[in-house]
Amino acid sequence: MKPSAKAASAGLLSVFALLSGCSGPGLSDGPSAAPAASETSTGIDVPRLGLEVVAEHPWDDSAFTQGLEIDDDGSLLVGTGQYGESAIWRIRDWRAGSPAENRHQLPPEFFGEGITRAGDTVWQLTWKRGVAFARDAATLEETRRASYSGEGWGLCEQAGRLVMSDGSSTLTFRDPATFAETGRVEVLADGLRVENLNELECVDGPDGPEVWANRWRTNDIVRIDPATGEVTGFAEATPLVDALSPEARAKADVFNGIAHVPGTDHFLVTGKYWPTLFEVRFTDAG
Repeated sequence: MKPSAKAASAGLLSVFALLSGCSGPGLSDGPSAAPAASETSTGIDVPRLGLEVVAEHPWDDSAFTQGLEIDDDGSLLVGTGQYGESAIWRIRDWRAGSPAENRHQLPPEFFGEGITRAGDTVWQLTWKRGVAFARDAATLEETRRASYSGEGWGLCEQAGRLVMSDGSSTLTFRDPATFAETGRVEVLADGLRVENLNELECVDGPDGPEVWANRWRTNDIVRIDPATGEVTGFAEATPLVDALSPEARAKADVFNGIAHVPGTDHFLVTGKYWPTLFEVRFTDAG
């Protein structure tokens, strides 16, 4: 999310490591003062998910990737960050890495964040300015702006509402037309708050609605039940970082960006300044 961390050298214990009973940043005691993971005898009781690479696609390694979403026509919407460089665009054929279309820059005082489509509008968050840009879903041209309190990180649309992250353990629900807050939920893994929730993807899963989230400064992906805030699965994507060439790893920043491929169990994931868009599926790790 922020422009200085390196995914390969963050040196942070991931949530996945915490499943073995270790303690590290990103999880903290919940409202009921549940014990930290290191104080339990069995670790965190959350299913581990395997990660299988289905395909690799070319990606623009000059993009500080923030938001990814596959649009209704199958094209890929991309939102990027950094002051003076933040933008949004469409990639018509993401498998082939076709050129950007409908590209629009944000004013230089805005640091772009997550994006999502809701009806005829594509919303784009900004980091610290408390401004969400509403855009025409076909052209991506700005149509209006909405204000919100706090920081903006990730965004997705589900069941007629927006789901937003702000880097904490809270998901905020918003009206897709007005952007007004309509509710919120605390994200917990076995009673511990899961911090640093970043880019989001809303999915209609086999057992109901799901929210998938990157965690900033880790290679973790978490699957969340938005009705309860409970984490129902963890996946750890360090093998994707390891698959990058040494030159790419030296340039790469944090793991970020997740989009579901409609009609499949595949997801697209990448990172900031990564040269590869990985098409993956999550499996039962047993």
